Amino acid sequence: MKKIIFILIFIFGFLFLLFIFLLRPPYGISQNIKWGMAFSKPFAVALGLDWEESYLAILDDLKPKSLRLPIYWQDVEPQAGEYFFDDYDWLIGEAQKRGAELILVVGRKLPRWPECHEPNWIKNEQLKIKNEQLSKYLEAVVNRYKDEPNLYAWQIENEPFLPYGECPELDVEFLDKEIALVRSLDFKHPIIVTDSGELSIWLRAVKRADIFGTTMYRIIWNKYTGYIKYPLPPKFFWLKANLIHLFYPNKPIIVSELQAEPWGPKLIYEISLEEQFKSMNLEQFYDNIKYAKEVGFPEVYLWGVEWWYWLKEKKNRPEFWEGAKNLF
Repeated sequence: MKKIIFILIFIFGFLFLLFIFLLRPPYGISQNIKWGMAFSKPFAVALGLDWEESYLAILDDLKPKSLRLPIYWQDVEPQAGEYFFDDYDWLIGEAQKRGAELILVVGRKLPRWPECHEPNWIKNEQLKIKNEQLSKYLEAVVNRYKDEPNLYAWQIENEPFLPYGECPELDVEFLDKEIALVRSLDFKHPIIVTDSGELSIWLRAVKRADIFGTTMYRIIWNKYTGYIKYPLPPKFFWLKANLIHLFYPNKPIIVSELQAEPWGPKLIYEISLEEQFKSMNLEQFYDNIKYAKEVGFPEVYLWGVEWWYWLKEKKNRPEFWEGAKNLF
């Protein structure tokens, strides 16, 4: 009996110590977080902005040192086999002039609704044919930009394991082929794979990535419950990160997408300011930044710069822009 009690005490003690270990910040609490942001050319256009003017304002006024830039298939191959790189050459070149490094995001599932993006000429084809053409687009983009001096990493697809958006069912085998293709074309730069911070255990994305990127959202909306504020403390991310590091020690983890814009019942430009501010007001903006600091991951990319600029230019509401300027 005493032996059984001793074994139980040992097991519970071990589990308690493991739990305490997993609740420690995996990187400490860094005071030197590398802050960046994402920019989507099509979303800037959808907001009614001049995308070139917006981008230069971001570079020259906010002065980010790191940018996450999706390269949309429909932009670079508007006609089958005819590639148009002028816009992205310019975007990459202007960042390079200012010393800003880039994460280039490629694939079908890229940031911004409808999540999966493809040219009109391919929309009615079978998925097999789409994937064949997608591979050609990947090859063209990687070969075009793999030697850019300000390229930091490639991100392959965006949250591929999260079933969200107007997308075909995930083909894991094809995802692996995409990753292998990019690795074969460019062995110098790391590959990022991202996943939901709140709705995934990360393992499938982590094992495929050189760098893993998590999203970090605080207030969302869905049609069943309306607005929801995630009741998750920063220690939730510590626990997940340390659990991942048990299987993949020293795997870099970054925040690829920190919510800094609204998430409402419709797209931003389809709802009122009052509705927008239900999920993202200035207090929530600063609270989300504070939350990311408390999580302590060493790199954080904010999501919403086009909206900040739209507020400043179209609505005479510069407070988010000024808040971001202070952060950067």
